[in-house]
Amino acid sequence: MPTTRTTLRELIRIPGGGRYALSATVEAATSGMLRPFVVIYAVLIGLSAPQAGMTLTIGMLAGLCAVPLAGRWIDRGGRRAPAVAALLVRAVGSLLLALVPGTTGFAIGAVLIGVGTQVAPPVNSALVAAIAGPVRRTAAMAAARSLRNAGLGAGALLGTVLVASGPGVLRWLALATALGCALGAAVIARVPLPRQETPAPAPAVEPRQARGAGLSAVTVVALAGIPYAFYADILEIALPLLLVRDLHASLAWPSGIFVANTVMVIALQLVVVVRLAKWPHRRVLFWSGLLLAASYVGFWLGEVTGGGSGTVLVALVIVPYTLGEILYTGSSVPLVIESTPPHLVGRALARWQLSYGLARAADPIIITGLLSLGAAALWLPLAAATVLAATTIDRRRPAARLVS
Repeated sequence: MPTTRTTLRELIRIPGGGRYALSATVEAATSGMLRPFVVIYAVLIGLSAPQAGMTLTIGMLAGLCAVPLAGRWIDRGGRRAPAVAALLVRAVGSLLLALVPGTTGFAIGAVLIGVGTQVAPPVNSALVAAIAGPVRRTAAMAAARSLRNAGLGAGALLGTVLVASGPGVLRWLALATALGCALGAAVIARVPLPRQETPAPAPAVEPRQARGAGLSAVTVVALAGIPYAFYADILEIALPLLLVRDLHASLAWPSGIFVANTVMVIALQLVVVVRLAKWPHRRVLFWSGLLLAASYVGFWLGEVTGGGSGTVLVALVIVPYTLGEILYTGSSVPLVIESTPPHLVGRALARWQLSYGLARAADPIIITGLLSLGAAALWLPLAAATVLAATTIDRRRPAARLVS
């Protein structure tokens, strides 16, 4: 069975895979230095936690407007250019955080970062799929995520060390993020693409009914997947507030948990994805929802326990949370791609990202608002919604796979 090391080596040996791996690692390492501290940075410059959540939500909503355009760009053959554009937009947004250290700079920077963040998943998935081809697609995506998580973990660890010198260093971390995104874009621009992976053009006039039939399965998965998407901001928004504000733990706890999560993802992601390769992606996504829901109940119990014991319990619950994350990231996008005709893959990925992005846009204000009401107001409804979504995805089985 392939190991993490051998699978990463295969990704690097794929034409263009080495450059993509370099770009992902550099961008992630610099972004990881700032990500665990974005909300804290907003509070330090004068915003309240709900105001910071609202600002981040507005940024993510702005990013949703660009997702359909990115999907059509992909369907017209775009692979490198959309990925480069997403990185450059994030670079400018991070640069504003560094050079305009105030509410205005944070707001504009959040909008640009939101655009780049929302567009990045579909364009990167399309790029990796084109580089790797259908046979190695799932493993290549897992390898790319492992590299990126390695960069995020290393960046978060370095950021923790640097932040210990004082909050003023956060501006320099934002500048490093901007530089990393710009360098990543420069490398992506030189990634070669095999000609046979250029998608076949769609019919000149495609009937709306045929287009809808090709995307119907993705639509169901996308809508049911909205509660899943909340997992993405648990580490960056919910747990820092839970640990620092409610449990009175030091900043080292959320940062350390972020690093621990990243290390576990790096160590386990490829192994788990390869072992579950024979399982239907739909079934894997179902088990992911159950694990995430169980972890949300665990976080609530940590809040209820309180004190040092509650802090330790929250840290321990990161294990099932991380396993749920691994199953989700390893099955969701491959399920979307395999359920869609080739000439509609871009729009299918955009539709998936719209649902994911809608949740990502709303969850900062939802998380901060519900946590201000109490732990049960966030964690228990989120757990119930995730179980319901998992059940819906598992029961909605297509008659046949559209694409191998």
